Amino acid sequence: MSDKITPTETVSFHRMDEGTAEDYALLRKQEQNFITALPSRIVSALENLEHSLSGYQVSRLEHSLQTATRAEQGGADKELIVAALIHDIGDDLAPENHSQLAAAIIRPYVRAEVSWILEMHGVFQTHYYADKIGSNKNKRDHWRDHHWFDACEKFCRDWDQVSFDPTFPAKRLDYFIPMIYEIFSRPAFNPDIIKSDIIQIT
Repeated sequence: MSDKITPTETVSFHRMDEGTAEDYALLRKQEQNFITALPSRIVSALENLEHSLSGYQVSRLEHSLQTATRAEQGGADKELIVAALIHDIGDDLAPENHSQLAAAIIRPYVRAEVSWILEMHGVFQTHYYADKIGSNKNKRDHWRDHHWFDACEKFCRDWDQVSFDPTFPAKRLDYFIPMIYEIFSRPAFNPDIIKSDIIQIT
């Protein structure tokens, strides 16, 4: 079986330094079309969480819907609501660092506070269970003086760690789809100028 890609239009080169301006114009057009379809891929990835990590009383999708619903009920804006919805989207492909993957996905489209909360929520969340598995529940204290500490604490305390309740009336995915399209259809920030805090977990 060949792994050669044969779309309608392809570039002329076999190595990037041989590419022409026309080649890269073509790739940019294809890339823009692909980026435009990102919201639908986010929706599909969320749907896949229905069949992700087991053992809880609710699916990962249901947990995500509950978290987003609680965020909205708690007065969060759309950026935080969508962040709450996708916070565990990395569970399938990055089970050891799902927080960082979720943050990387949303970072170009939201304010820095929101991506920092997602990046750190995995550490902050351990406050509620780490002592039960013989670990340190206070790792989050390393960031106690950070200007977004309280926001991340609230995210985990009020929205994330309580959202494993099979009786909670979460809103369905269809309700959040317009928000997903609004956030992920924005022009992305220039990745060359994005500045983020360097996270070191010890």
